[in-house]
Amino acid sequence: MSQPSGEITVQPAVITVKALRLRAYVGFNDEEQHKLQDVVLNLHISHQLHPAVREDQVEHALNYKTITKEVIALVDGNRFLLLEKLVNDVVESIISHEQVKSVTVEADKPHALRFADSVSVSLTATR
Repeated sequence: MSQPSGEITVQPAVITVKALRLRAYVGFNDEEQHKLQDVVLNLHISHQLHPAVREDQVEHALNYKTITKEVIALVDGNRFLLLEKLVNDVVESIISHEQVKSVTVEADKPHALRFADSVSVSLTATR
């Protein structure tokens, strides 16, 4: 059986940071505003591979360690009335990197509801 002729299109690569566990003040009632709470983030970062990456050249790779450190500095120990605001701020921080084509951030707030494991908010941005 013959293969169809033509170029192969490479889709953007996706880097996923799973279960980044941070603590922040999230909520608008008194108890929430005075108690650090767990927030668990999942980051899905899409970027186009630079041709040099195929040759294993680190300087052209997307530095997910730097991005993760920025997210930690933005969230850890800080205050947000809304989980949606936290997620939006993280999305804006990540999409500001030139190599990033799209990002989806999901934030889980464990034990936010009595009979649920968590409540989560997700947001996607694309350039």
